[in-house]
Formats: sequence, structure tokens, C-alpha cells
Amino acid sequence: MKTVKNKKRFLFQLNHPAHYHLFKNIIQILENKGYKILISIKDKDILKDLVKNYSYVQISVGYRKKFIYSILKSVIDRDKKLLKIVKDFKPDLMIGTSPEIGHISPLAKIPALFFGEDDVDLSIPMYLGALTCYPFFDCILTPSCVNNSIWNRKTVFYEGFQKLAYLHPNRFTPQRRLVDIDKSNKYFIIRFSALTAYHDNGVSGITDLLARRIISKLLPYGKVLISSERTLPNDLEEYRFRENLDYMHHYLAYANLFIGDSQTMCAEAGLLGTPFIRYNDFVDKIGYLNEIEKKYQLGFGIKTGNEDVLIDKMIELLNTPEIKKIFNARKNRMLKEKIDVTSFFVWFIENYPESKRKMKENPDYQYNFK
Repeated sequence: MKTVKNKKRFLFQLNHPAHYHLFKNIIQILENKGYKILISIKDKDILKDLVKNYSYVQISVGYRKKFIYSILKSVIDRDKKLLKIVKDFKPDLMIGTSPEIGHISPLAKIPALFFGEDDVDLSIPMYLGALTCYPFFDCILTPSCVNNSIWNRKTVFYEGFQKLAYLHPNRFTPQRRLVDIDKSNKYFIIRFSALTAYHDNGVSGITDLLARRIISKLLPYGKVLISSERTLPNDLEEYRFRENLDYMHHYLAYANLFIGDSQTMCAEAGLLGTPFIRYNDFVDKIGYLNEIEKKYQLGFGIKTGNEDVLIDKMIELLNTPEIKKIFNARKNRMLKEKIDVTSFFVWFIENYPESKRKMKENPDYQYNFK
């Protein structure tokens, strides 16, 4: 569609493939309405492949080293590149989960919106990260269960989860025909996260030894698929998920059980009605996962060091009759209480800053987006 005259211009900064999924529907809707969109990305995993059909620019190449000097230099380099891009593109609003757009916002005199879902008091690195960028953002949007500490006053809270921006039934319909496993067979997905992000320092999850124990218990019940960010030993490599990664959410939706040390995929499984067990050191520390696990009972968090507890919970779930019906009912209860996050985000971006004022005055306005 051609750009409509006098329509706003929006720049989206994406730092991770997960951010593409968060914003992909929003970007498509805004483009269909005639807005001019530019996507800026970091060189991260498969992100470049995901945005290849969009107008995009890249502000980093390769991976930086984990030294303070390298981190600071890479941030400054990205800020410089993005500032030049913004001066050329002249957006009316910058959107993302990236500190860079916050850093350059006052320099470019362009408002920036931060979309977050992690509590800033989750860890010292998280708080320090927020301290270096949150003061520069005009507005922060987070789920209502998130704690933004001293920045709560500049936060607009909404009743939803970021994952619902792409997994809400208005946006995603699982298709069984895309799952290459016989319908009569049960299957289970295990996820190993790399746990190498700055906020993962010192955090542990599922070891190869524990993975072998889990698999030995699962195999009598059905097929095992492993999704892994890390290199697998040969005996685990045979279980690696080798299907089209674009179909992963369809596989998640029809899986009988998900076990992982990844926050993102555990939440995705739960929001699709698949029971999950999350095993890492972040259990009880993350607001949105606490809500998914404790309020809606869509999954179970177990702290590392409790392997027997994990195995016992897994066996309990494997032997629960009609387990998928139970969890789909819980999922539907959750959906009744949450909004269509994509519709809300589109309205908020399209009407900013009036949308911020309206939400501050009347937070219930968000329930127009169901």
C-alpha cells in the first residue's frame, strides 16, 4: 500500500528474534494503514532472515565480547549509527525494547516508547540496565504484573502479556496439519536456553545429565523433541527439533508437555494451553511468569537443585487424564481476562501521545481491545 499523505513515520528497533514476533503483527497493520515503517536491527541469530521482506537497516555486526569496555563501545557505536539513521528517516515516534532508542531520543528530539516485560528489580544487571535508559524514554508499556520500580510513574500498564501480541487467538490459530507427528502419538518438547544474556550471569538451568534423566522418563509415553540454543552432545543430538522453525508455535500448541529453562518458550507453551515445567534460577522472581504459573496455573516453576521435584511433577502431569482439556480451560479463563495486545498497541502507537494521556486518566479504556 502506498504511504498516505501526512501519515506518521515509525521506527522499530529490534534487538532479538523474539522482538520480531512481538511487533510483526503491529508493523503489518500499521503498514496496511499506510504508515511509513523502518526497522532497525542488531545482528542477532536469525533476526536478519525474519525481517528480510521489510525495509530495514542494521546497526551492529557480529557479537561483542563480554568485557565492560567492549559492552560500552558497542553501545556507543550502535547509538551513533542509529542517530544517523533517525536523522535521515525522520520518524515521528521510535518503538522497541532497545536502550538505543532511549539514548538518542533527547538528541534527536523524537519520543521513544519502551515495551518491556521484565521486572527491573529482577537482578542488579537488570536494574543497572534500566538505569542507563529508562530515564530517557517518554513512556514504558508493560504488563500490569510487572514492577518497574521508580519508573512506575512513567509506565502504562496493560492487562496482557507480550507473547499475546502474536499468540492471542485473534492473531494465531494452531494448525495440526503443520505438525509432522501422528495425531495418535503423544510428544514432548524440551528447551535448553543458552543462558548467556547479561541478566543470566550466574544462572543455571537444565544440565545434560538432567536432560538424559528427563528423556528416559518421557520416552515410554511418547516422542521427545529438543529445542536448544546450545551445542548438544551426540546422544542428545538425535532428539533435536529439525522441522521448520516457523512451525514451532504449532508444535507447542499440540505438545502434551513442555519442559525448559527458557522463560520465553515456557510462557508461550502456557499461553497456548500446553502444561509446562520451568526449571531455572529465575523461579518466583519474574512477575509475568508468576501470574501465568500461580494465578492461571498454566505451568509450574521449579528452582534448580530440585531435580527430584521436577521428575515427580513431570510424572504427575504425564499421568493426569485429559491434561490438555484441563489446561485449555485454564488458558481460556486467562484469555477472558486479558486484552488483544496487538490491537491495543496499534491504537497506542497510532494515537500517541494522546493515548498515553487517555490511559493515565482511564486505564479501563484498554478493555475496548478484546
